[in-house]
Amino acid sequence: MTTTSKPSNFDLSTFLRQLPNLPGVYRHISAEDEVLYVGKARDLKKRVSSYFQKNLSSPRIAQMVKQVVRIETTVTRSEAEALILENNLIKRLQPRYNILFRDDKSYPYLQFSAHETPRIAYFRGNTNQPGRFYGPYPNAWAVRESIQILQKVFRLRSCEDGVFANRSRPCLLHQIRRCSAPCVGLISPLEYQADVERAQQFLDGDSAGVMGQLEKRMLEASEQLAFEQAALFRDQMKALASILQQQNMESHSNEDVDIIAVVAAGGRVCVNLAMVRGGRHLGDRAFFPTQTKDMDLTQVVEAFVSQHYIERPLPAVLVSTHAIADQGLLDMLAEQSGMKTRVLTRPQGTRKSWLEQAVANAELALARMLDESMSRAARTLALAEELGLDTDADSLEKLHIEGFDISHTAGEATQASCVVYKNHAMQPALYRRYNIAGITEGDDYAAMRQVLQRRFARVAEGLAELPHVVLIDGGKGQLNIAKSVFADLGLDQRVLVGVAKGEARKVGLETLFFADERPEVALGVGSAALMLVAEIRDEAHRFAITGMRAKRAKTRNISRLEDIDGVGPKRRQRLLARFGGLSGVTNASIDDLASVEGISAALAERIYFALR
Repeated sequence: MTTTSKPSNFDLSTFLRQLPNLPGVYRHISAEDEVLYVGKARDLKKRVSSYFQKNLSSPRIAQMVKQVVRIETTVTRSEAEALILENNLIKRLQPRYNILFRDDKSYPYLQFSAHETPRIAYFRGNTNQPGRFYGPYPNAWAVRESIQILQKVFRLRSCEDGVFANRSRPCLLHQIRRCSAPCVGLISPLEYQADVERAQQFLDGDSAGVMGQLEKRMLEASEQLAFEQAALFRDQMKALASILQQQNMESHSNEDVDIIAVVAAGGRVCVNLAMVRGGRHLGDRAFFPTQTKDMDLTQVVEAFVSQHYIERPLPAVLVSTHAIADQGLLDMLAEQSGMKTRVLTRPQGTRKSWLEQAVANAELALARMLDESMSRAARTLALAEELGLDTDADSLEKLHIEGFDISHTAGEATQASCVVYKNHAMQPALYRRYNIAGITEGDDYAAMRQVLQRRFARVAEGLAELPHVVLIDGGKGQLNIAKSVFADLGLDQRVLVGVAKGEARKVGLETLFFADERPEVALGVGSAALMLVAEIRDEAHRFAITGMRAKRAKTRNISRLEDIDGVGPKRRQRLLARFGGLSGVTNASIDDLASVEGISAALAERIYFALR
């Protein structure tokens, strides 16, 4: 149930009096209909009323309350449900007075597939599927390092299923002692599964148990005079011992621990999250929340825990530089994830070392970010001044620029790109590619018209916001196309800026053209504004050309099979399915190709030589 107070008949005392003593979510809204703040409450009446006392503890909250003209509340069945709704609203609305953690990426996992001979692989996505998953890991590098360790010690396969099913001889990984080659039967499924179980035991933190098993099997093999097998176990023990010596942050327990270090400097805050899984320190990840001005660092920790763990399981132990005063928050998260957790702010032993390392890494990351952000902010300011835009800090932070470019090869595989610059940085999560169709090959003007019509039709319909600046790579010709599209859609043409390359496409000689007939501007070599324009333009070009190349390669790869006489759509589909893609078909022998339904020996030979 949602209740709302309207500005026209706003009566604060009546509204507060009518609020229920129930859990829920509230939203403070300004005269411009902007959601200023989203919060959860165990008791809506008490929590919302607390904002309208005479003495507010925070000047920041007092400033917000002055802007509130409307309050919306939603009653929920429990505090845990309120926590979920609050986080969903914060992500969607990005309120100005909430602490915001921009973390659009899912965390990676290490996956053991659910095969008779499991594959180890890097995985990102929903783990509610067959297989066994370890993680989450703080970054892709940590997953790949773990895969390398498992391959070095336990020699587990990492190849795709299509490759695994069609190998006729061991691959290079077997030759360099990183795979036991179950694909060609050099190890039995039972023995391979034993190696998988030991690898999982190692990831679970029982390194001593794994070492003991390997030693026992080595001795048994020696007694049975199976010296080659004993040598394999000996080599595994040596590799494992070497790995354990390198793991200088190793814990003596197999616990899962997250370490949260929060530091502040230069008006910004860094939250550094380090992860320990199965007693192994996997690395860390830095977050730089916004809207933290005048915020107590304890509140920052609580906001991080609330937003981070609502979609991820709590570890058994949280080590933090700051206490979590809101015990109800931990109870709600425990109810949500089914995991009780302990919070330590004065750890001892190894955990203390972990926390000290996390703090040091947070300080380094924050210093690096402040240095970079000062440079980025200076470029944003320089471009805003050149374009006559607002230059106050808030406007610069929100400055939204989109850059467009077209890429093709002699008209083939035409793609358009749209890249986004916001918050003083490129925003890859907001990038878009557009497949261009129905135009004359090589007609860049028609391609630009199509992408701008598709992108800004949503703006004209009120479904998206118009950027402050739209950069069009290509000079006056492309700019005129953009003006025509904006005129048809009824949009403000003053946001359009054309970027013309200089003589011999030399960087520093670019000229900016404007749709509103302002004089053209040559920014000049060394201009901070030009550095930003060049970055956005080059990123649009890179994003367009990589998309075009991928599309072209896909088209050409399929066409290589299509060009072979006798290979129609059905046979092509069977070949690609059997061998896991064109590379698998290319590497297959004539006998392998002939084993596919519908492929005769003569056709297999024709395919084999056509792909060489």
